[in-house]
Amino acid sequence: MKNTPFTQKHIALGAKMAEFAGYNMPISYTGINDEHAAVRNNAGVFDVSHMGEFILKGENALDLIQRVTTNDASKLTAGKAQYSCLPNNEGGIVDDLLVYCIEENKVYMLVVNAGNIDKDWNWISGFNDKEVAMHNISDKTCLLAIQGPNATKILQPLTEMDIMNLKYYTFTKGNFAGVENVLISATGYTGAGGVEIYFEDEEGAADKIWDAIFAAGAAQGIKPIGLGARDTLRLEMGYCLYGNDIDDSTSPLEAGLGWITKFTKDFTNRPFLEKQKTDGVARKLVGFEMIEKGIARHDHEIKDFAGNILGRVTSGTQSPSLGKPIGMGYVTNEFNAIDTEIYISIRKTLLKAKIVKMPFE
Repeated sequence: MKNTPFTQKHIALGAKMAEFAGYNMPISYTGINDEHAAVRNNAGVFDVSHMGEFILKGENALDLIQRVTTNDASKLTAGKAQYSCLPNNEGGIVDDLLVYCIEENKVYMLVVNAGNIDKDWNWISGFNDKEVAMHNISDKTCLLAIQGPNATKILQPLTEMDIMNLKYYTFTKGNFAGVENVLISATGYTGAGGVEIYFEDEEGAADKIWDAIFAAGAAQGIKPIGLGARDTLRLEMGYCLYGNDIDDSTSPLEAGLGWITKFTKDFTNRPFLEKQKTDGVARKLVGFEMIEKGIARHDHEIKDFAGNILGRVTSGTQSPSLGKPIGMGYVTNEFNAIDTEIYISIRKTLLKAKIVKMPFE
């Protein structure tokens, strides 16, 4: 297993550690519910340094990104980011990712999922026929997500950059906690507000930044947060997790990601996805909440009253914020309307649930 520069910090804080995407990562510290509430109501710090980062440079960098992603990166100006995905040749998704425009038309950073770093690198490289300079900076890049309604207020004294007024999906770069060239981005996968900060661990930068954040947030009660709460937070928002809710066999349109699939440009397998948009999809990713007592989990079957299989659960949990079991899964079209009753097969028992809109409430 790989470690991040913060692994010993997690262990010293008593975190429950486990392998995730080849890394030794903190799953929880004081408990998922407690950490979840800390982020929703205050502020928490996630170590997500296991994520992958690629730099693409050159006059053809934008052209390459346009050809391999579904969203329209030509809309990005310096200091802006966008959510996108890499479509494959079979109508599925290689990965979902963030695209950062560092210098318009010339320099971009792609942030990919930890378990897909090599896969994505090889996929994008396969389309690089115009000598775009590609640099995999994953191993030397630290990434902390400071999330929650009080996150930017806590961090603002550590920098002269105006991060409290940073607009959603924009970023800035400068000195943070005495460390130069820190990129601070108004992004995150919790729906609770806050920022993500990227930097290289040079001359003790990781320790310096971690310690400064917790010193600045001590009076406010900032907490370290594990991947367990990261999962419950993103699920409450209806955000997809690669490998669960989206993968190589799910199309962006089935997953409700039509909003990042722009047919104003040419990209991998565009004709297939364009036809899918015109003809409609046979199944759709939906949110549901349990009516009868039980918690749906990944891969549980979704059925109708007669026991016919409609699809499978992709994610499920007991929502810490809402106090009820929620989940996501793919169902056939005739069962995807809001308030439609479905049944989740849990330990050979059919338990009633209903389709609800996302984010869950």
